[in-house]
Amino acid sequence: MNTFVPFASDEEVLAVARGLKDRTLPKPAWTHAAHFAAALSLLNDHSLEVVTRDFPELIRLYNEAIGVANTDSSGYHETITLASIRAAAWFLAKDPNRCLFETCNLLMASPLGKSDWLLAYYSRELLFSVEARRRWMDPDLQRLPF
Repeated sequence: MNTFVPFASDEEVLAVARGLKDRTLPKPAWTHAAHFAAALSLLNDHSLEVVTRDFPELIRLYNEAIGVANTDSSGYHETITLASIRAAAWFLAKDPNRCLFETCNLLMASPLGKSDWLLAYYSRELLFSVEARRRWMDPDLQRLPF
């Protein structure tokens, strides 16, 4: 069940990214939507290359701050993170002049808004493997559209 509550302002989206960066975002607020909100916020200010380089470490540090271990079975997941950054960049590029909160709300209303969206491209076995958690893995079912 998707319990996403739409963002009402750019400030709400930016607050998620700030909370991630300074590690003050409450653990229950680190949702699927929050991951995309943070990615969109960062992509709004930085290149895809910079976000791809920096976002993973922000997530790892945040996880540690909230007591989530980054292991082979929990915490940071490289393939999901990098695929999500690419998806967010692709979505943002569709209309870079649209308000950030509207972009995030539209993204969450799209198929990307479902937390299992990557299973259209990856088998469950591959996506949730230790290898995919540790490093980028190409999809095994079909190519990503971006």
